[in-house]
Amino acid sequence: MIYKMSKEKVNFFEESFEGLNQDYSKRIVINTLNKDWQPSPVSGVERVYLERDDKGEKAKASSIVKFLPESSFDMHTHEYGEEFLVLEGIFSDQYGDYPKGTYVRNPDKSSHNPFSKDGCTIFVKLRQFNKDDIKRVVKKTYDLPWHKGLVSGLFVMPLHEYETEHAALVKWEPNTIFNVHKHWGGEEILVLKGVFYDEFGSYPKGSWIRSPHLSQHAPFTKDEGALIFVKTGHLK
Repeated sequence: MIYKMSKEKVNFFEESFEGLNQDYSKRIVINTLNKDWQPSPVSGVERVYLERDDKGEKAKASSIVKFLPESSFDMHTHEYGEEFLVLEGIFSDQYGDYPKGTYVRNPDKSSHNPFSKDGCTIFVKLRQFNKDDIKRVVKKTYDLPWHKGLVSGLFVMPLHEYETEHAALVKWEPNTIFNVHKHWGGEEILVLKGVFYDEFGSYPKGSWIRSPHLSQHAPFTKDEGALIFVKTGHLK
């Protein structure tokens, strides 16, 4: 059975949703693994909301999205772009399949018909592109090399860069310590493996952290090590 979009549910959802975590001067921490899945306008597709404005299905938003097997969306257009990282399973559209570890940027006014044959989970950000950032990006991170970071035990895989915005995977070996530093334009982290730490707390797998412009911290790992997806410079 292929799950399809219900227009009736779309209208209800647009009318009922309020904004979430829209004060970008505040630091936000969410353990996504402890949150309940919320229904979307499509049967078989559920979401954990991290941040979004109040514009319903046309919202500027960041979410964890789960596709059950054989679920699909109808063809639609992404105004101001779509960025996603596949966390589990295989996400697909008419252009191809995107297994776990695939990072994709679909630019402003791009269109696609997404689906998942066997089910998947993705981290997705909508309507957050610079209007001049028009290049489509598809990177299979499981095939890309790691580069040594600024301190011993730190390895970086750059994924995207445009003006002040940077996106990367960062691998932290156990017991790695980074210097105190500020985030010009803010920082956003999703912990993919292990446990990430700083002086404010500990962040296990599934933690989403949004830190505002000019925020400061001194991150480190303990015996677990960590793998994180990180964006900087996009929250100013």
